[in-house]
Amino acid sequence: MPMDIKICGLKTEEALAAALAGGASHVGFIFFPKSPRNIEPEEAGRLRQAVRGKALAVAVTVDADDALLDRIVAAMAPDMLQLHGHESPARVAEVKARYGLPVIKAFSISNAADLRATEAYVGIADRFLFDAKPPKGAELPGGNGVTFDWALLDGYGGDYLLSGGLNAGNAGEAIRRADPPGLDISSGVETAPGIKDPALIEAFFRAVRAASAGNAA
Repeated sequence: MPMDIKICGLKTEEALAAALAGGASHVGFIFFPKSPRNIEPEEAGRLRQAVRGKALAVAVTVDADDALLDRIVAAMAPDMLQLHGHESPARVAEVKARYGLPVIKAFSISNAADLRATEAYVGIADRFLFDAKPPKGAELPGGNGVTFDWALLDGYGGDYLLSGGLNAGNAGEAIRRADPPGLDISSGVETAPGIKDPALIEAFFRAVRAASAGNAA
């Protein structure tokens, strides 16, 4: 079964085209004003038209209220929602019920206790995303270009996307070490915060294919 690959924080037609050409299973649009990858729901709705039938469009939010989620869902019609803040299990269940969409719940991981904290969400969130804990003083919950100790995932059997500090240079190591069901990348395919580079996206997919072939051998 092919590994899922999510290219997140897309804002341009060129970057989106590169993600789709590479074979992305998911593409993410970020709705968080503090992020350099922030996009307006209406623009995301325009871009996501090219995604239909090729990949799943994911709306990424951080502790968003119902008013913002209503606007995003109406304008973009996402296939999935990603909650990347401090949403409780009850809030995740509430969002799922309100919109009838599958939900990815993101977690910041730095130790085994962080991983254990995800247990309360099992059976509520449809999938997890494990990102590195943001550096001290960081304003963004993700997209900070830092990794965490992948050994923490040894023996983990749940469905998740591995994120945090991934790039073409370490994708192979991540796949060999963690053998994750999927990868999520954002800053690792950028030339500057929020500026996706189609060439870096292509290089990432080449690295993933090479490592996946090695893992299967």
